[in-house]
Amino acid sequence: MNPIEQILDNYPIMIIDGAMATELENYGCNLNDRLWSAKILMENQELIKQVHLDYFKAGADCAITASYQATIEGYKERGLSEKEATDLIKKSVQLAINARDEFWDKTENQKNRPKPIVAASVGPYGAFLADGSEYRGDYVLNEDELVSFHRERIRILVEAGADILACETIPCLIEAKAITRVIREFPEIYAWISFSAKDELHISNGEKMSDCVMWLEGEKQIAAIGINCSSPDFIDSLIKEIKGKTSKPIIVYPNSGEEYDATNKKWNEGASSKQFTICTQRWYEAGAKIIGGCCRTKPEDIKAINDWARK
Repeated sequence: MNPIEQILDNYPIMIIDGAMATELENYGCNLNDRLWSAKILMENQELIKQVHLDYFKAGADCAITASYQATIEGYKERGLSEKEATDLIKKSVQLAINARDEFWDKTENQKNRPKPIVAASVGPYGAFLADGSEYRGDYVLNEDELVSFHRERIRILVEAGADILACETIPCLIEAKAITRVIREFPEIYAWISFSAKDELHISNGEKMSDCVMWLEGEKQIAAIGINCSSPDFIDSLIKEIKGKTSKPIIVYPNSGEEYDATNKKWNEGASSKQFTICTQRWYEAGAKIIGGCCRTKPEDIKAINDWARK
């Protein structure tokens, strides 16, 4: 059964976690690397499990795995064999499952909330390129080539036992179409697709959000549609764009509101945690039923959602 549907049939909201990379950096990891948080799968797997536990304790109903930038090709470039790369991608799911099971084994953690699920992160082709093109969508690959790029990793993540696929930060409809084609090859699995956005109406490559939603509406295995890794300033308008075009749940997990300076490789101060929390309540009232955070959000932000959502 659709795991999102199972939760939303019994609870008014599903809370997803916040940034993995931000927390790994807070624990002292250096992520200035093409592999980003996928690098820590090679170096300190227990720390990834700890971050998942931190988010479950904060109130997350869903953990997103550290596989966003974990690909066979990327790990092979780092000198790993195909088997070693495959094992690491599988491990990203197993770490989240182990953290979930450890958390849920304690009876006191089971009150007034659903059993958390594990969403395997399927990052875009641009994440593998590590050149920022997941915020442009200016790929040279066609749809068939994108299908080939995504197929093996999706197969590995499904076989690893993920409850659902988190196909996230997708910058263009052609990539969403390619991913959807691959997902049809695994009829037992569900996925959400969340796009990166350039403004209040358009995804990153300039296509209308509403057009993307209408194309995805008929895909039975797509369990939710929405936005992630984008400015919180765009979310209110984008929810309206989505809401009128689909009966599927709307998922939003934008960045904290801070802006990234690519030249200095630093985040500039932006919205406060309090502002982010107020926004999440407004997004829920506007129609989003699955809410969390992306870059620069922390367990404290997820706890703040939990504090108003569980009332």
